[in-house]
Amino acid sequence: MKLLSVNLGSARQVPYTSQPEGLTGIDKRPADGPVRVAAPGPKGTGASGLAGDAVCHLRHHGGDDQAVYAYAREDLDTWERELGRSLANGCFGENLTTDGLDVSGALIGERWRIGSEVVLEVTSGRIPCNTFQGHLGERGWVRRFTQKGATGAYLRVIEPGEIQAGDPVEIVHRPDHGVTAAMQFRAVTTERELLPRLLAAGEALHSETLAQAREYVARHGA
Repeated sequence: MKLLSVNLGSARQVPYTSQPEGLTGIDKRPADGPVRVAAPGPKGTGASGLAGDAVCHLRHHGGDDQAVYAYAREDLDTWERELGRSLANGCFGENLTTDGLDVSGALIGERWRIGSEVVLEVTSGRIPCNTFQGHLGERGWVRRFTQKGATGAYLRVIEPGEIQAGDPVEIVHRPDHGVTAAMQFRAVTTERELLPRLLAAGEALHSETLAQAREYVARHGA
């Protein structure tokens, strides 16, 4: 398992985002060398966990629980075949394009060591938005991405440091609760009855998902 690329985005103006100034950093491109990774701070003020990576809509993106976004090259390859077009590393807005790693099937709380320094922890799947759809230019993309459920994973930074393309990825901790990024995604989108099952992942969950699951149980029971 390894990193194929570490991808960074620059802020640019587009007509398809709800960000007040019309800016997005979703169009990410592979970096040429090492990139510093660190916890960016709370959502709403903290942006990307990668130095030099633009996060423009802080209401919905960035922050400690969404510091880094990873997507598997294998899933990009599947989408290439289905869409009939080339998809470059970073084109889904992912910071890390991986090889040999089941990213959507990663467990909440699973920890990856990347290179010799960085440790990241899986917190949630990625919910598609209109900016993602506009960036790809695929009609009905939000619905299609949701139906497929190959969501990739957001991660928080446990140990900071530098990473670069070619670094090995090692799973150094894997919980036994069975709650995956893909399950979390389904629970907060199309299968809300799954929300109680997410509580097995505890504090490793994205804080917003944890609050949703607790509220659901309080209203409907487990």
